[in-house]
Amino acid sequence: MTNVANIKLIENSSELLSLIDQCLELEAYALDTEFHREKSYYPKLALIQINYGTGVALVDPTAISLSPLQELFNSQQIAVMHACAQDLEVLQHYCNARPKEIFDTQIAAGFLGLRTPSLSALHEKFLKKKLPKGERLTDWLQRPLSKRQIEYAAADVADLLEIYKILTSQLIKRERFEWAKDEFEIIKNRMNGSKDPSESWVRIKETRHLGVEGRGVAQSIAEWREIEARSLDVPARFILSDIAVVSISQKLPKTIDQLLTVRGVDKKRFTDERARKILELVSHGKNQKVDIPIEKNEKQLDPNLRPAVALISAWLAQFAKDSDLDPALLGTRADIETLLRGDGQSRLSEGWRHEYVGVPIKKLIEGSASLAFVHGRLRMEDR
Repeated sequence: MTNVANIKLIENSSELLSLIDQCLELEAYALDTEFHREKSYYPKLALIQINYGTGVALVDPTAISLSPLQELFNSQQIAVMHACAQDLEVLQHYCNARPKEIFDTQIAAGFLGLRTPSLSALHEKFLKKKLPKGERLTDWLQRPLSKRQIEYAAADVADLLEIYKILTSQLIKRERFEWAKDEFEIIKNRMNGSKDPSESWVRIKETRHLGVEGRGVAQSIAEWREIEARSLDVPARFILSDIAVVSISQKLPKTIDQLLTVRGVDKKRFTDERARKILELVSHGKNQKVDIPIEKNEKQLDPNLRPAVALISAWLAQFAKDSDLDPALLGTRADIETLLRGDGQSRLSEGWRHEYVGVPIKKLIEGSASLAFVHGRLRMEDR
């Protein structure tokens, strides 16, 4: 357990500025967050944990402005994080900035053969330590924080810089450090831009089966639901469930009585005003021409190549195992299909993936290479 004596609670601006100055003197600092989002549209940031080299600081976002962190995040100092995607989203929302330079220990470990390892797994493998688990589902917004909460939060970053050094050393030794850096950039770039409410209907899986009128209704209702959820800061499902959006789009009700019989519609949450609004959206939406998104209209895969997808998937899994790579980092079935379609947007057609697996796959499809099953293993051979 992390020693409380080495943990600082940052609850005023002067302490935060001092912390930032210390971090700016380092090559890297460790960073993590604690937040809740079960009952809100936007995540509720409760704590920021920072390892500044000689100790751990817990920054209380409920007590001070986080804007000074922009200087640190925009610097060349590396933020060492674990499975950082959600943390970056939260920091962008609350600080209007996210770290410019990152090192994600989960991704880095994947390039050493670990399959999407947890932070706890990295501690056990590299440091022979176990992280505390008791406070994982605690209320991080409560104040004051308990001693156990403080120790648990600090433990997530207390040894992260040491793990960073180990991973960096091994990645350099195996000439994979640049691969990891490329992947960090991909993670950061995914964060660019906010979601367009008018496209929220696409994220509801069942809407792909709707007809022309239904798609228009689903688009109109889902867009309204997204905007309403943002304005009230509640999850979109609190406004209207996915199944209700799809059911209304199928049934196309014309009256409030018809609407209230639709599957998924919660009568207790429906005021007359909201019911009338949805009927208005139904009337408007069914007259709108909403096309299936472009990604659904991609060039179809040649039927003759469909058997190759499963075969290449098996070879990729074998290649990942032989090369000590997390298969999820190497490529997915969707990556393979995109490569075979020739759309030019597959991860397998860029960077290190292109060199190591994209080129061999192309040779396989062109007939200049073949796959052989040798001693229980798939092997690609030139013909």
